[in-house]
Amino acid sequence: MSSSDIFLGETIGTAVLILLGGGVCAAVTLKGSKARNAGWLAITFGWGFAVMTAVYMTASLSGAHLNPAVTVGIAIKDGEWGNVPVYIAGQMLGAMIGAVLVWVAYYGQFQAHLADPEASGKKPIEGPGPVLGIFSTGPEIRNTWQNLATEIIGTVVLVLAVLTQGLNDSGKGLGVIGALITAFVVVSIGLSLGGPTGYAINPARDLGPRIVHALLPLPHKGTSDWSYSWIPVAGPLIGGAIAAGIYNIAFA
Repeated sequence: MSSSDIFLGETIGTAVLILLGGGVCAAVTLKGSKARNAGWLAITFGWGFAVMTAVYMTASLSGAHLNPAVTVGIAIKDGEWGNVPVYIAGQMLGAMIGAVLVWVAYYGQFQAHLADPEASGKKPIEGPGPVLGIFSTGPEIRNTWQNLATEIIGTVVLVLAVLTQGLNDSGKGLGVIGALITAFVVVSIGLSLGGPTGYAINPARDLGPRIVHALLPLPHKGTSDWSYSWIPVAGPLIGGAIAAGIYNIAFA
């Protein structure tokens, strides 16, 4: 795979991943959405299907890593780091594009949801606002070591599931069955381990949209919770490295 194919594939794939994954969060959250209050099951399956769709689209271009933790895990497993910056650059750009597309698709709903707090009798928003969860993750209970551990554990499961399929040995990325298995793994992680932090398990998925949240002209949006933002970046990267270590010890 050429560097241009990798960058293009990761950009397109991660944009689709965030468009559909962030889209289900918007659908469940925002006023004026037909899916509002559909619940956690809708979110977890929405993200799982988002992974499946993005992988199907772009596996032949880049191998469809779509996640810096997966890229780092594969690099540790194979000992090949040359294309890691290209993968991560495409993933970050794609994540930001996907987040902007969610905003465009739900523009009217964002406006309705973030109506003038004074006009609606609400106090001005302080701290993380009511739509940050559409773009990025956050903990239900703020406990640094637990939040970090949760992200590490979830990512170990994801990356080890990818590595043990042997889906990148051929250079053609995830196959049809592999994409489906990975999608169900993501659903399983969301259902079982997503409760504490919202299961970022992907640095680009969290950081790219968080940057977009900070930049978009969203009225009364609150902060982007930068004090927490390092956890869904560091946790998945650590988890990806641990998964690769487990693979090399137990499966190689």
